Amino acid sequence: MADLEQVKYPIGKFRRLSGPLSKSERLDFIKDIEQTPAVFRSLVTGLTDAQLNTAYRPGGWTVRQVVHHMPDSHLNAYIRFKLAITEDNPTIKPYDEARWAELIDGRTEPIGVSLDLLEALHKRWVVFLRSLSDADFSRTFFHPEMKAAVTLDQSLAIYGWHGKHHAAHVKQAI
Repeated sequence: MADLEQVKYPIGKFRRLSGPLSKSERLDFIKDIEQTPAVFRSLVTGLTDAQLNTAYRPGGWTVRQVVHHMPDSHLNAYIRFKLAITEDNPTIKPYDEARWAELIDGRTEPIGVSLDLLEALHKRWVVFLRSLSDADFSRTFFHPEMKAAVTLDQSLAIYGWHGKHHAAHVKQAI
């Protein structure tokens, strides 16, 4: 079996930004976010229940849980972006993603609804992201677990990475 760190982070851990993103980097991350729903749909279409219930690593989530996690996580991100644009450094509400993944809908429900939700959400999110100015991406929200303000540039980079990170988990499992 591969090194546990490699299995947990098949594309590598997210690296925090040292400064603002360039316009080109932003556009690349927005494109990543735009493509995420199609990537997930292509990876999981036609999988059996047994494949959907396969964990990508020992003690890790199943493919089904990863698929359901994506809209859970990205809905939170979308709301955080909107709060940062409409309020001055709002404090966001963290959530326990591991506990959410263990709830009945994340463990047992068919994945179609989450794929549709992810697609609809990303359509809205991408329209919103493309409407933002360069200055808007320097706006922040306060993350109480990190005890730090997070710029929208930083958050954009995280969620561009996040889709690829979990897509790689699904590829590992199947």
